[in-house]
Amino acid sequence: MNRFITSIVVVAAMCAGEAYAATVDVNTLAEYVYPKNATASASLNFMPDGLTYLQMSDDGKTIDRYDVATGKKTETVLDVARTRGDVKLDRIAAYTVSPDGSLLLVYQEKEQIYRRTFRAAYHIFDIKRNTLVPLSANHPMQQSPVVSPDGRMVAFMAADNNIYIHKVDYGSEVAVTTDGKVNSIINGVPDWTYEEEFTTSRSMEWAPDNSLLCYLKYDETDVPAFSFAMYEGACDPKTQYALYPGNFTYKYPVAGEPNSKVTLHSYDVETRKTKDLALPAADIEYIPRIHFGPTSSQLIALTLNREQNRLDLYSVNPRSTVATQIHQEKSSAWVRPECYESVSYEADGMVIFSDRTGWSHLYRIDYNGNDLGALTSGNYDVTAYYGKTADGSYYYQSAENGPVNRTIFKVNARKKTKQAVTPAEGWATAVFSPACNYYVTNFSTVSEPPVFTLVASAKEKTLRVLEDNAAVKARFASAPKKEFFTINADGTELNGWMVKPADFNLSKKYPVIISQYSGPGSQEVTNRWGIDWPQYFASQGYIIACVDGKGTGARGREFEQCVYKNLGYYETQSQNALLTWLRAQSYVDAPHVGIYGWSFGGYESLMASSSGAPYGAAVAVAPVTSWRYYDTIYAERYMSTPQANAEGYDRSAPVNRVDKLVCPLLIMSGTADDNVHLSNSVELISRMIALNRWPQMLFFPNMNHSINGCNTRAVVYSRMLEFFNTQFGK
Repeated sequence: MNRFITSIVVVAAMCAGEAYAATVDVNTLAEYVYPKNATASASLNFMPDGLTYLQMSDDGKTIDRYDVATGKKTETVLDVARTRGDVKLDRIAAYTVSPDGSLLLVYQEKEQIYRRTFRAAYHIFDIKRNTLVPLSANHPMQQSPVVSPDGRMVAFMAADNNIYIHKVDYGSEVAVTTDGKVNSIINGVPDWTYEEEFTTSRSMEWAPDNSLLCYLKYDETDVPAFSFAMYEGACDPKTQYALYPGNFTYKYPVAGEPNSKVTLHSYDVETRKTKDLALPAADIEYIPRIHFGPTSSQLIALTLNREQNRLDLYSVNPRSTVATQIHQEKSSAWVRPECYESVSYEADGMVIFSDRTGWSHLYRIDYNGNDLGALTSGNYDVTAYYGKTADGSYYYQSAENGPVNRTIFKVNARKKTKQAVTPAEGWATAVFSPACNYYVTNFSTVSEPPVFTLVASAKEKTLRVLEDNAAVKARFASAPKKEFFTINADGTELNGWMVKPADFNLSKKYPVIISQYSGPGSQEVTNRWGIDWPQYFASQGYIIACVDGKGTGARGREFEQCVYKNLGYYETQSQNALLTWLRAQSYVDAPHVGIYGWSFGGYESLMASSSGAPYGAAVAVAPVTSWRYYDTIYAERYMSTPQANAEGYDRSAPVNRVDKLVCPLLIMSGTADDNVHLSNSVELISRMIALNRWPQMLFFPNMNHSINGCNTRAVVYSRMLEFFNTQFGK
């Protein structure tokens, strides 16, 4: 009998005569997964002066100012019980500070749209006057507000997809655009694809002298629409759908289909005139970023062609409309996203990323595009740039001490000095004050939770520890620990980690679950804190193993971009190499090695388990089942278009490999996943049924790609553990 059919018969037998109940302790497992596994943070909201910072009380009722050097409170900036004006808020959920430090934008509740964007009823708090007023009297909810440099104007997009400017001094409002239309024209805020794949939530920028607002317009009229059903559900019930499901419809361009037509514009605040800013290249497909240089006569626009293998930087004069190309990056595969997402604009030039040497490094160019030299070099990837101090020292993060680690360095090209300011082993990130005179490091290892430390950059002096997560460390003191290892896969050394049961006995044999993500440029094998389902599964008698295969990040351009136009091939080779290695270990129950993944990891779980390799079972959560079903920017970045690479798309699609999928399979997905649509799973299942095969399934009503809320994340992993227990006879 087919193994898929066997697994369904077993479940059916268990359900006969009584309601089926989970055999895994969901509540205990929930302690290990999001949100209960979260650690405390202590990033400071530095004020523009660089000498003070703001912190909000835990109850959201006050915002206080502190002296950075001493940590002493200097004043209460906002107290919801004592603000002046007609508006009274019970609490504040979040806030942002205006560029000049005179205003706060605050809101009490928000309405999430997609991963990064949301609407909220924003209010403007004037710090000196202690007044709180609505951002708009005409539009109850606003999106992506941005305050002018002088703090006297706030631009935002309303629900009608138009941009408006609120003038703080007069309490007046003016419309910048009037052509906005839902699912057709978007002004100043990115469409779904830009938001998801270019990691951006705003497409409008103020000129340094406050005279102009430049913005992008997205015409998505010709982009095909995608719809999915919405149900009443039990988690945050939508009672309007109690008897008849509703629909959520939005524009989602799948690979090969039309994208939004994106255009650049400038609005003159005084004359209220708008100009179209045309860029000279005929094959510009994307404008992922715009940003003003140090003067209002120079807007920098970053553009990509559809293949995403050419990045151009244009200098645009918003008044004369003259645009000049000043820099270009090319690739034989794709231009890495950091090249356009992480440009830093400084007074004397820009700091850019480039992998022209085969490794990602930092370079300086002036605003005319002239090369000012490299800041970093070597056979390692620089992974973040933080900024420059007054004495010309630059801070950056790199994988110089091995791809599993992240170290922050300080380099001074003029003095020819370089120093590591965080340990060589471990994972460090940082948040810097505007002048980089202070910064807060977040440092952890696989055995030490995040420690947040405030540092004065002048002498790299530690001022104080802001948060050490000692309670988290004590709480998980007995949890199984990750151990690093390496394997050799066709001559390439791959990094991995393993979590074993706390009472591991070398003479016993254990079932194993391979956990992986495998997406281009990603990393799962890192020397940083992470308590999650693997530690709980290990407590239940499993070994969890993970390897970062070919195509993953922090190992140079060649290692990452070998997957170009052929997703799933090298990634599967790497996971199969891990499977072979595991099955050869004396302590592994060889027939009982399964594989799991979420999103791209779900895709790779399907690719690996349909490769002919002897996996004992597979779990795919929210999997892509054909890149033809996924969005243009992501799919085409790595695969080109289906028109140009039809064979590659067909070869890399799990829906075309169901005849080779012979191990038991569990699929889980949210029905309201706007990212990897449920239809991916539906199409795979349809093809399996046509071959008299079927997987086990669990769908989460109204849940998005994250499947979170009402304890559903714990349910995902409880169902997964129960599935492996059944398949592996535990």
